[in-house]
Amino acid sequence: MNKSKTSFSNKKILVIVAHADDEAIGCGGTLLKHNDNGDDIRIIYMTDGVGARGDNNEASKIRLSAQQEACKQLNTSKYYNFNFPDNRMDQVPLIDVTQTIEKIASEYQPDIIYTHHGGDLNVDHRIVHQAVLTACRPQPNSSIEKILSFEVNSSTEWASSSMSSTFIPNYFVDMTNYQSDKQHLLEKYQEEMKPYPHTRSFEAISYLNKVRGSSVGVESAEAFMLIRAIW
Repeated sequence: MNKSKTSFSNKKILVIVAHADDEAIGCGGTLLKHNDNGDDIRIIYMTDGVGARGDNNEASKIRLSAQQEACKQLNTSKYYNFNFPDNRMDQVPLIDVTQTIEKIASEYQPDIIYTHHGGDLNVDHRIVHQAVLTACRPQPNSSIEKILSFEVNSSTEWASSSMSSTFIPNYFVDMTNYQSDKQHLLEKYQEEMKPYPHTRSFEAISYLNKVRGSSVGVESAEAFMLIRAIW
């Protein structure tokens, strides 16, 4: 498929997520676009994504295998797996989470960062968001040009407006040419997907991308909230 270059070209991309599959749902199409533009992608996974379901080594192995296959499709140069407690990251001192992210960001010197929305229902998402903003606070000579937060089906839209900030996107990435590629990426996480009309289904994710796209005049898009940008 002929996919034209964009202004993203030659950037260092760091994605910071609580669980493997969050990156595919929230910004999978965008990352595929980054890859086609020759950008370097690295991903931090903070938990194994299954620990809250009980001590199940087999489930953890399946999730890790799915993550590795997803990273292959994204041509990710490097990824990091940490063992913070799944769905219990609020029990960990925030400084520990922050310093983990800070160390990698300091070594990698990313240009663009993608992470969770700070108002998600999932507590791990909220903690990761807060830790990212702390680790990537503005400093002289920082490499970071842009920080964007994404939405994750079955977490972002399930949050109550009374408990947190609402996800109101103000930054969109046209992924019209990447719809089928994102579908293939999501299929790596088949074990985590639910049958429609569950919001974490292939159909619901595709429909959301189409709604986000139509709101800005394109066929399909991923939506973000721009946290900070320096040009």
